[in-house]
Amino acid sequence: MSTSTNSFLKSLLRPSVFWLFAFIPITFILEKSGAKDSTIFFTSAMSIIPIAKLIGEATENLAHHTGDAIGGLLNATFGNAPELIIAVIALKEGLHEMVLASLIGAILANLLLATGIAMLVGGVKYHVQEYNPVSVRIYNSMMFIAISSMIIPSAFSRFFGAEEAYQQNQQNLNILLSIALLLAYILYLFFMIKTHPDFFRSAGKEEGEASEEGSYWSVGKSIGVLVAASVGAAFMSEVLVGAAEGTGRELGMSAAFIGIVFVAIIGGAAESLSAIAMARKNKVDLTMGIAMGSSIQIALFVAPVIVLLSFAVGPKPLYLAFNKAESGAVFMAVLLTAVIAGDGRSNWYKGIQLITLYALIAIMFYFIPEITKQ
Repeated sequence: MSTSTNSFLKSLLRPSVFWLFAFIPITFILEKSGAKDSTIFFTSAMSIIPIAKLIGEATENLAHHTGDAIGGLLNATFGNAPELIIAVIALKEGLHEMVLASLIGAILANLLLATGIAMLVGGVKYHVQEYNPVSVRIYNSMMFIAISSMIIPSAFSRFFGAEEAYQQNQQNLNILLSIALLLAYILYLFFMIKTHPDFFRSAGKEEGEASEEGSYWSVGKSIGVLVAASVGAAFMSEVLVGAAEGTGRELGMSAAFIGIVFVAIIGGAAESLSAIAMARKNKVDLTMGIAMGSSIQIALFVAPVIVLLSFAVGPKPLYLAFNKAESGAVFMAVLLTAVIAGDGRSNWYKGIQLITLYALIAIMFYFIPEITKQ
């Protein structure tokens, strides 16, 4: 047997995350055979992990050609496809509580869990990691706008939502607010890409970055893999959300907890794993662009799009009326992230702080049986 053949066989037998692709056919077999929802939920979640790995690799290669800011934006855009698919499917089923919970959960998972693990993993390998603080401050200010967009309609719903005379006002408020958020997001993209791209420039050349052009994928291959992997992630996410509600019943968990923790983490696995992988390679600007950029995109693009779509999809319109626990959790996440990430330097203990807050919030939602609008 030739040396090249031996090398190929060894590469196939070497343990790899891509072995988890085997869970894709397993998931469909289980679905057809009428297996438990919790089993289907687990296998579909496993199948999303290697797809997320592909999205991360495609993003890294594309960022070499476009820069970290645009690379992070593209990763967030394609990585958020599962969240959008999950939300639309849940809208059709009238699962508004799970939709709102998954939106909150996706923001929390990106700001706290993904950024925290990325800082921890990168900090274990590097004593201190530096990134551009200017871009992070812009990300943080956009997230405060996102918080306001949640608090305003939530407060209106809490005080006037139950009164029939104000139903039309609540609907108009959510429509106008969604349009304003979409406009703000479009202008944010214009600011990032066209007028002030220098604000999002990386802090410096990363250690260990390959210098040979040939070691990177072409733009065409990177985009092709990114699109294909995102379609696959969205497809498997559809199976995931179909089993989510039944999984909650089987495990004794509320729809809110399933949405905020499980659905959000799996739906955002693509960008989260990418952010962590970039931190391990000391590409922290790309990490911040992915994690924080994804949160901004969910709050300022995905959420308003879902609100507008709800008038055409599902039994009734969806309003951005979050309860006190959800609004408070996002406020704490944005505040801690702004304090920790604002100086342009990260270490492993900052990651521990973010992860700890995420764990505390998750525990809180676990012990809230069924969240009502309070």
